[in-house]
Amino acid sequence: MPQCIVVADDLTGANATGVLLKKMNYRTYTVMNSERLKLSLFDQCDCIMYPTDSRAVSSETAYNRVFNVTNLLKNEEVKVYAKRIDSTLRGNVGRETDAFLDALGPDYTAICAPCFPASGRIVIGGYMMVKGLPLHKTEAALDPKTPVFTSDVKKIFEGQSRYKVGSIQMNGMMEGKHALAERIKGLIKDGCRIIVMDCVTQEDLDLIADAAITSGIKFAAVDPGVFTSTIARKRIVPPDRGKGNKILAVVGSVNPVTRKQMEELWLTQRTAHNIFVSAARFLESEECREEEIKRTVKEVLEASESYEILTVTGDGIYPENRVDFNRYESGYPGGVDEMTRLICDSFAEITRRVFTYNGGFQGIYSSGGDITVAICQKIHTAGLCLLDEVLPLAAYGKFLKGDFEGVSIITKGGMVGEPDAANRCITYLKEKLFM
Repeated sequence: MPQCIVVADDLTGANATGVLLKKMNYRTYTVMNSERLKLSLFDQCDCIMYPTDSRAVSSETAYNRVFNVTNLLKNEEVKVYAKRIDSTLRGNVGRETDAFLDALGPDYTAICAPCFPASGRIVIGGYMMVKGLPLHKTEAALDPKTPVFTSDVKKIFEGQSRYKVGSIQMNGMMEGKHALAERIKGLIKDGCRIIVMDCVTQEDLDLIADAAITSGIKFAAVDPGVFTSTIARKRIVPPDRGKGNKILAVVGSVNPVTRKQMEELWLTQRTAHNIFVSAARFLESEECREEEIKRTVKEVLEASESYEILTVTGDGIYPENRVDFNRYESGYPGGVDEMTRLICDSFAEITRRVFTYNGGFQGIYSSGGDITVAICQKIHTAGLCLLDEVLPLAAYGKFLKGDFEGVSIITKGGMVGEPDAANRCITYLKEKLFM
């Protein structure tokens, strides 16, 4: 049975969300005729998209369509419920969210993360911006059928919904998933059934998803599709996961090119799971360094029971997390060079321990020359047997001698390639390992 149900206000929106899910290899169907809908036809389907064609109809008609379809599709086996809304908040977004919640039951909360970073749609300070412009100053405001008159996301929902609407802005999202989970539960306790979130980057969407899951609440995603795909990636584990060889991607580069590549990888690879690493913790003290290494290794090993691609990524790919080396220079006579060597050595130690504790890991993807050198030194390899060029400046080979002889590796410079470069490298490595 389908594990993800998406009710969309129009066909193109349903298909757009479906494509995001398909990119992660979920089997996705768009259904357009409820009278001929037989759920037995979808036993092999992971995700169902159902467009209600309700954006430009009256609010009550929109409510009824969404309520009826959700009642028809809901099932105990569903792990992800999503109400797909327009990326510029046109239409009956509040009333349709009401219908969705009413059909799912009184214990459900709508987590609304209405950003689409790749299309320039973000929410910051509670306001939606479209390619740098406030929503009400864009073409959406002039839509002849469903104009939008404000950029305040909370106000848009409050103007249509009969439920209390809460909001969490960026300053309430900076203390990690556990703190955010408590804020979400606090708003629910105050009577909010709809919670609108600031969201600018894929990292924000991952944080919101992790917090919602950590909170233990029953929730539905309300968004243009990216948040839905993020939730699906974290909640839907196909039966064949956990089998075969595993790949560890180790990424320490802070270059913006790397950030785009990793975000593309996380969205595309169905069997990938990321663990962020705090490089600053490696520099605070030897005790903090060891704690961060142990935490990361533990999370990788636990996640490897469900995922075949584990990515260990320095949180410095986002500028606000980058290490302020001046803060630590008094403890490192060798200056920045000594500190960066220690950071690279820490990533390498994580790699060594993961491969030592779980023999299922047979492939490495490393981004950044310093990281690659540190890994090779840490596992005492004699060198690499180079076998192929994956793409310009990205090479595939196997370790010679050392602790993990024969393990496959793809190395790539941190500034190399288009946004799909990391995904292409991982796909290539999967083909080599699983052929």
